[in-house]
Amino acid sequence: MEGQTPGSRDLPEKSHPAAAAATLSSMGAVFILMKSALGAGLLNFPWAFSKAGGVVPAFLVELVSLVFLVSGLVILGYAAAVSGQATYQGVVRGLCGPAIGKLCEACFLVNLLMISVAFLRVIGDQLEKLCDSLLSGTPPAPQPWYTDQRFTLPLLSALVILPLSAPREIAFQKYTSILGTLAACYLALVITVQYYLWPQGLVRESHPSLSPASWTSVFSVFPTICFGFQCHEAAVSIYCSMHKRSLSHWALVSVLSLLACCLIYSLTGVYGFLTFGTEVSADILMSYPGNDMVIIVARVLFAVSIVTVYPIVLFLGRSVMQDFWRRSCLRGWGPRALADPSGLWVRMPLTVLWVTVTLAMVLFMPDLSEIVSIIGGISSFFIFIFPGLCLICAMGIEPIGPRVKCCLEVWGVVSVLVGTFIFGQSTVAAVWEMF
Repeated sequence: MEGQTPGSRDLPEKSHPAAAAATLSSMGAVFILMKSALGAGLLNFPWAFSKAGGVVPAFLVELVSLVFLVSGLVILGYAAAVSGQATYQGVVRGLCGPAIGKLCEACFLVNLLMISVAFLRVIGDQLEKLCDSLLSGTPPAPQPWYTDQRFTLPLLSALVILPLSAPREIAFQKYTSILGTLAACYLALVITVQYYLWPQGLVRESHPSLSPASWTSVFSVFPTICFGFQCHEAAVSIYCSMHKRSLSHWALVSVLSLLACCLIYSLTGVYGFLTFGTEVSADILMSYPGNDMVIIVARVLFAVSIVTVYPIVLFLGRSVMQDFWRRSCLRGWGPRALADPSGLWVRMPLTVLWVTVTLAMVLFMPDLSEIVSIIGGISSFFIFIFPGLCLICAMGIEPIGPRVKCCLEVWGVVSVLVGTFIFGQSTVAAVWEMF
C-alpha cells in the first residue's frame, strides 16, 4: 500500500509480537475472550430470534456467522505473528500499509467509543429498573435524587469502573472476566428456567411465530449477532499476552471461547423467544415482572457483567490514543519525558478522559436497539473486512504453496465481501429506522 510492495515490507516471518510480559494463561485467554463477547448483546438475542422469524433461521444465521467469527480470530493471531505488532491497529498498519492503518484506527476508536456508551446505557437502565423494583412498595411519588442515572452512573464509574480500567496490561482482566462470565451464565440460566417454571405474573405468547416474514428479516439479525460475539478487537492484545503463542493453540482457544459463548447466547435467544415470542423486548429483562426477586438478582449480576467488560473496551480504545501519543512525541510534538504512553502520567489521564467522554455521551444517544444496529455495522470491519485484508496482504510475505495461497486469498476476499455486505445492510437499516 502507498507505494510499498509486499516484499519491501521488512516483516519477520514468524516473530513474536513486541508485547508486554506474556503473563496470560490459556484459561485466562479463554475467559477474557468470552467476557469480551458476552456483553450487552446478550440482552438482544431473544429480540434477534424474533426478528429473524424463529429459532431455526436465527440459529442457522448464528452457525454461519460462527465460521467467520472463528476464522477472523485465527487470522488475527496469524497476522500478529507475521507482522510482529502487539495491537489490532498496529497489525493492520504493518500488513496493509499506513493508509488502511489510519482508517482502522479511526473505525476502531469510534466503534469502541460507541460500545462503551452502549455499555453505560445498559448499566444505567438496569440500575434504574432495579431502583424502581426496590421502591415499588412505596406510594407513588417522585423518585429520590440518588436513583437518577446522572448520579448513579458517575458514582459507579468513579468507584468501580475507573479503578478496574487503570491497570497497564489486559492480562489483569482475567480475574474480573471470570466473575463477569459467571454473571452472564446466570442470566442465561434464569431465562431457561423461567420458561419451564412459568412463574405467576409472567405473560407470554402461547404460539410464537416459527417462520421468517421474509429473507431480508433473516439478514437483518447479522448486526446483532456481530455485536454479540464482538471480541475481535481484543484478539491481538490477548494473543500477544499469552505464554504459548502457537497458531494451533490460539485456534483452540478461539474455538473453545466462541463455542461456549454460542451455547450461552443460544440458550438466551431460544428460551427468551419461546417465552415471549414476537412481543419480546429489545432488552429481554424488560419483558419480565420487575418485582420478581430472581429477575432483580439477574439485573444486579448482569450489571456486574457489563462493568467487568467495560475496562477491556477502554483498554483497547486507550491503546489507539497511546499509539497516537507515542508517534506525536517521536515527531517532537510532545514532551519526550512522557514519551512512554504506558506510564502512569499518560495512562491515567487517557483513562479518565475516556470515562468522562462516554459518560457525557450516554445521555444523548438513541435507544439501545439503534446503537446495536450502528455498532453491529461497524463491527463488520473488525470481524470480516480487516482480517480479510490482513490475510490477503500476508500472502505476499509468507512462503506458502500456490494452492494454499490461492485458497487463503479467496477466503480473504470472501471475508471482505461478506463484511462489506453486512456493513451496508446494517447502516442502511439503522439510518432508515432513525428517519
